[in-house]
Amino acid sequence: MKKKLFGLMVAMLVLVLAACGSSDEKTSAPTSDDSKGTEEKAVLKVGMEAGYAPFNWSQGDDSNGAVPIADTKEFAAGYDVEIAKRIAEGLGMELQIIKTGWDGLVPSLQSGAIDLVIAGMSPTEERKQVIDFTENYYTSDYVIVVKEDGPYANAVSINDFDGAKVTAQQATTHYDVIDQMKGVKKEVAAKDFGAMRVQLISGAIDAYISERPEGISASAAIENVKYIVPEPSFEADPATTAIAVGLKKGSDLKADIDKVLAEISEEERQQIMEDAIANQPSAQ
Repeated sequence: MKKKLFGLMVAMLVLVLAACGSSDEKTSAPTSDDSKGTEEKAVLKVGMEAGYAPFNWSQGDDSNGAVPIADTKEFAAGYDVEIAKRIAEGLGMELQIIKTGWDGLVPSLQSGAIDLVIAGMSPTEERKQVIDFTENYYTSDYVIVVKEDGPYANAVSINDFDGAKVTAQQATTHYDVIDQMKGVKKEVAAKDFGAMRVQLISGAIDAYISERPEGISASAAIENVKYIVPEPSFEADPATTAIAVGLKKGSDLKADIDKVLAEISEEERQQIMEDAIANQPSAQ
């Protein structure tokens, strides 16, 4: 009897422990509701100067659709930012803006510090040797920015600047075309457009070369500044006034980005640019 009673007690204990284990497993297992929405989007790191209005600039808040700049308290806005937002949305990724100096954009792309360059960059043959480009997302033309009361305010062609001190941004095709202007004094290339605007206002230079959107931006933001669309204009490969997204060589994002860009109509692109010019900070 004792043996039978002991065996019965052991059997009952086993059943109780099994039941407890089953209950614990059901409690700890995640439900389908718990797992919903836990996946994070992949991050799309986009490099730009955030200092080339109306294409891109920095500001102190998120007004007009501005996006936070990584590792700063600033926000980036402008034409390039709006294009970047559409690309990130089309790819199903989370946009992150990385503020990078112009000279650092291509190296950052090559090193993997950023995934894309969306910074008003032209897809020149020289750049195509080291990085890839998408289809163009904007096309412009060269202009010459001068002071309204300066000695070259009435110039109409590239041949009307004899003796003028002229510059452009370093490592750009803008700086290269200065060589086509007869008799000018080609000054040291500037680091960025903000620096050139200061030089122009102070009289350190008489003119700088840019593209039409930046010329419109400068004339809207700064009193006593205008831009000239020269006739005849500069001779240049059309690629030098086109703008495309830069990618690391062999990137598999190109086809998908081209698809996103193709869905943005020409009318919408022009409207985005008009809005960017209207929204730019006056200090840019």
